[in-house]
Amino acid sequence: MAPPTISHNSITTPQPAGTGLMAMGLLKVKVVRGVNLAIRDFFSSTSDPYVVLHMGEKKLFTTKVIKKNTNPEWNEEATLYVQDLNLPIKVNVYDKDRFSKDDSMGYAEFDIRPIIYVAKRDLSNVPNGFGVQTIIPSRHNFLAKDSTIYKAEGKVMQDLALRLQDVERGVIELTLTWDTGARCLECY
Repeated sequence: MAPPTISHNSITTPQPAGTGLMAMGLLKVKVVRGVNLAIRDFFSSTSDPYVVLHMGEKKLFTTKVIKKNTNPEWNEEATLYVQDLNLPIKVNVYDKDRFSKDDSMGYAEFDIRPIIYVAKRDLSNVPNGFGVQTIIPSRHNFLAKDSTIYKAEGKVMQDLALRLQDVERGVIELTLTWDTGARCLECY
C-alpha cells in the first residue's frame, strides 16, 4: 500500500485496491489563533508557538512557527480526509527551541462527530448563519466556551475554543468546515 500523500495541506490515505471503502468526506480545519499561551522562553518572557494536528497515531498538519508571541494568529487551513469519525483530532502546541527539544505548551482534542451528524441532516430549510446545535463545555470535552454548529453558504461550520491541558494556561481557537457538497466516491 502506498504512503499517504500530502498536497496543498490536503491528506489522502490510499486504501488497498478492491476494498471499496467509502470515505466519510472532507473536513477543513482552520487553526485560527492561540490566546494567552504559556511562556516557555523565560529570558524574553514569551514563546515561539506552533500547532500540530494528529488523528490517531497519524500526524496530519503542522502550522508555521510564530516567533515571540503568546497570542499568535496562524489562520492556516488543513483539509483532512475523514474515514473514521470515532477518532478525535488531537491538537498539540509546542514552543520551537533552537538548541534543544521543543517544549510542550499543552494539548487538547475535539470530537468530529457532532459536525458530521449535523451535516447529515436535511438543512435545506435552515437559513445561512443559523445555529443548528450548541455544545457546552463539560468535563467530557476541552471546550473553553460554548461551540455552535451552524450553516453558512451551503456548508456546515463550527467554531471551537479549546482549553489546553497539562499547561498553566492557554486556549486554541479553530474553525471546522464540513462541505456537504464535497464527496469522495472511493478512497485510493
